Amino acid sequence: MINIDEILKSFPKRAPDASKKDFGHVLVIAGSVGYTGAAYLTSQAAILSGSGLVTLAVGKSIYPIMAEKLTEVMVKPFFETRDYSLSLLAEKELLAFSQNCTCACIGPGISRNKETQGLVRSLLGKIGKPVVLDADGINAFAGNVESLKKATAPLVLTPHIGEMARLLGKDIDEVKNNRKDIALEFAHQYNIVLVLKGHGTIVARPDGAFYVNETGNVGMATGGTGDCLTGMIASFVGQGMDAFNSAAAGVYFHGMAGDLAAKEKGSLSLLATDLLNKLPEVLKTLA
Repeated sequence: MINIDEILKSFPKRAPDASKKDFGHVLVIAGSVGYTGAAYLTSQAAILSGSGLVTLAVGKSIYPIMAEKLTEVMVKPFFETRDYSLSLLAEKELLAFSQNCTCACIGPGISRNKETQGLVRSLLGKIGKPVVLDADGINAFAGNVESLKKATAPLVLTPHIGEMARLLGKDIDEVKNNRKDIALEFAHQYNIVLVLKGHGTIVARPDGAFYVNETGNVGMATGGTGDCLTGMIASFVGQGMDAFNSAAAGVYFHGMAGDLAAKEKGSLSLLATDLLNKLPEVLKTLA
């Protein structure tokens, strides 16, 4: 098991004369009708975690909502389906835009529209950039799990227990009771970094090394906190940290922010935005 202190030592140092282009450009592919919050939280977490630039890609109908809600994050509209989720017609333009980015984050609130999920699977094999895959981005590979092997750059998956069970076609209790073994086996088999979320989140890499997180609390079991984690990990990857260290550091600081928020508000009323508001405090040690 790897110690968190070893991981944090690898965080890139910032030169005094650096510009925003030195700190990565994260492309967040997220959001759909009813799930604009997921797109917001992921994007905002990425910009708060040190990314020089963050661009949110959404369907054209969602664009006005997100453009008004986000200030520092750029928002770009793309072709959409009849359900207002991202369409396969957006693929060419998304791939072209991604070439100017250092990491892509795919999935939060993106919907389970069949065409959109086909887009997700197609992008993974073509994008050629590190990808953090979450939520319905992961669900797109249920029944198509071998397609994960098409990734041509580092890949991080961030499932909760239910998403992991769906991906594997297993019972939730089986996954819950064998978390470490399943995480290590899956990371090795698919050559990815796996973040299996839950109490004591496990971050596993293909060579069998792993990190078990000790920060966080039950108040974080509320909608949107996972989206924040996804944005944080993508930000660290985009800044040049390797995929495993990015995932472990993201989980650690995410839990720490949740602990600070719970200390102030209690666990019952903790919201994902409370966690976002604590990121500057927990991340200032990295500056």
